[in-house]
Amino acid sequence: MLGLRGIPDVQGGIEKHVEILAGKLTKHGWDVDVIGRRRYLPASVPFSWNGIRVVPFWAPRRMALEAIVHTFMGVCYAGWQRPDVLHIHAIGPALFVPLARMLGLKVVVTHHGYDYDRQKWGALAKGTLKLGERLGMRFASGRIAISKDIAETMGARHNVSMALVPNGVSVTPSRGETGILAEFGLAPRRYILLAARIVPEKRQLDLIRAYAKCSSPEFRLVLAGGAEFETSYTEEVRRLAGDIAGVVLTGFQSGDRLAELFGNAALFVLPSSHEGMPIALLEAMAYGLPVLASDIVANVELGLARDEYFPLGDVEALASAMTAKLANPPSESEMRARAAHAEAAYSWTSVAEKTVAVYSALVAK
Repeated sequence: MLGLRGIPDVQGGIEKHVEILAGKLTKHGWDVDVIGRRRYLPASVPFSWNGIRVVPFWAPRRMALEAIVHTFMGVCYAGWQRPDVLHIHAIGPALFVPLARMLGLKVVVTHHGYDYDRQKWGALAKGTLKLGERLGMRFASGRIAISKDIAETMGARHNVSMALVPNGVSVTPSRGETGILAEFGLAPRRYILLAARIVPEKRQLDLIRAYAKCSSPEFRLVLAGGAEFETSYTEEVRRLAGDIAGVVLTGFQSGDRLAELFGNAALFVLPSSHEGMPIALLEAMAYGLPVLASDIVANVELGLARDEYFPLGDVEALASAMTAKLANPPSESEMRARAAHAEAAYSWTSVAEKTVAVYSALVAK
């Protein structure tokens, strides 16, 4: 697998997707290598984690070059290793699908979302991502879409067949208190949570501004996430968070500490302008939390109740919705029912089985 920063415990939706999927695939008898970027990994030499072989490769520490250089090196490495399947995640790395096919590899591409819609990219980067999508869809041996919208759009745009394999959800069982609530001065069910990287498309600024207008001063706002690169956006988020009382920046969290934040939140909010299929929102649902999400296509596809959506970018509407949700918390039985539904509807076991079917069909040819 190629096209991600790495595993384990590396921030990002694709990273979480690969971390869980790869572990499930090993239980189906597949040997899985994940090629990661050295600076995000705990070791600079290949190592085994959860039955998966993680291979660190160097990548330049520049936002515009990191993924493209790393993917090129990874495809060359795969050409030498000769795996049964090279699985490339995301449309940017898919730029090198033609090279992989020239090297005689069978390539699966998972389309995780329209990355050229992300606010951080300029015109050249957006054009490169669109080219990656076109080449990946045209030349891949097999194609996976994580949402119905992506599957239908790619079918219409590129006249290709797509296997629909939605993201899954898993809840980390609590293994006792980690101390993270006390560390940040938080009380159970007395804070609003967003877990996401600090990047423009996650729209943390909208959430902070809505929180400032929210008439529930006894609740705090917790932004759990970090930024790989310092930008004017990350600086503005930190500045605004410092100006608004009650806003807590925890930095990137994972494992038991993130699980404790999810397990004790009063409300989860996802105000983003771009998603493929939002794993963090699925996780919040699997913890039984009340949620609010922007009304973008990827979020609407989850089929939440009408009062769980708000118009993208409408700070006043978000503030009103947050106030209403906090004033009417769900019962414990309602939370348990939501959690059970989410875990049944979005099973990683099902994701693995559908992915194996795609692989098996290619290997059999």
